[in-house]
Amino acid sequence: MVSMNLHQATTALPALIEAALNGEEVVIAKDGKPMVRLVPCQERKTPRQPGRLRGQIRISDDFDAVDSEIIEMFENGM
Repeated sequence: MVSMNLHQATTALPALIEAALNGEEVVIAKDGKPMVRLVPCQERKTPRQPGRLRGQIRISDDFDAVDSEIIEMFENGM
């Protein structure tokens, strides 16, 4: 695992990217606390298929209905 402070990482970014691409875990820290993990992007194995869930999702008829109790909580507080 490669762990580097943020200030050091700004100057060593190309090397850190290469390490991540080679499978190493790269962690960038700030004040000694891990903040982010650098990982390579992965391409989708199969293309996205819009509409795959058609017929499997149901939205209630009253989905957009106004709930007077919730409106009252927002307007008058709890």
